[in-house]
Amino acid sequence: MTQSRFFFTVSEQEYLAFNRQHPTEASREAEEKRTPLELILADGTTYAKKGKIYFADRAVNQSTGAIRIAGLFPNPGNILRPGQYGRVRAATSIKQGALLVPQRAVSELQGNYQVAVVDNNNKVSILTVKVGERAGAMWIIEEGLKPGERVVAEGVQKVRPGEQVNPKPFATGGGETKGK
Repeated sequence: MTQSRFFFTVSEQEYLAFNRQHPTEASREAEEKRTPLELILADGTTYAKKGKIYFADRAVNQSTGAIRIAGLFPNPGNILRPGQYGRVRAATSIKQGALLVPQRAVSELQGNYQVAVVDNNNKVSILTVKVGERAGAMWIIEEGLKPGERVVAEGVQKVRPGEQVNPKPFATGGGETKGK
C-alpha cells in the first residue's frame, strides 16, 4: 500500500512539553504509536485513514519558533497528492471531567478571567475563573466554576451582577446544550 507524508509544524513549547511528559526515548516512541494523527482535508472532511508520526526535523525554525514534523498516512487509491492542503490533528492529552465553556462567555480584564453565571432565581453573578487550554471554540475552566452552573454565553457585556435575566439554552453547532 502506498503511503504519503504530510508535513506540519508544532511550536517549540509544545515540543518541549511533549518531551517533558515523555522523558525517555522509549516512552516517546510508545506515545507516538499510541497517538494516531488525523488529517482534515481542505474541504473540511476527515481523511478515513489514521496516520503516525514519521520524523521531526533536527532544528527549530528560528523565524517561526516551530519544528516541522512529518506524518505518514496510508494512501490507497492515491487520494492524497503532493502539494495538497490539510490540517493534522492529534489528541495529545485527555482531561477527564473538564468543564468547558464557550470562549465568548469568558471575559478578560487586566489578566483576570471572568464568567457571568445565572443562579436558580435567574439572577446574574460574576465569577473569577482560572482558564486552562482552549479546546476548539471552548475554554477549559480549571478553577472558579462548578459543574452544573449556568454560564451566560450571549450578551455577556450587557449583564450586570444582581440583574434578573430570562436564560435560554445555548446551542452549539452540533445542537448540544453547553451553557445558558
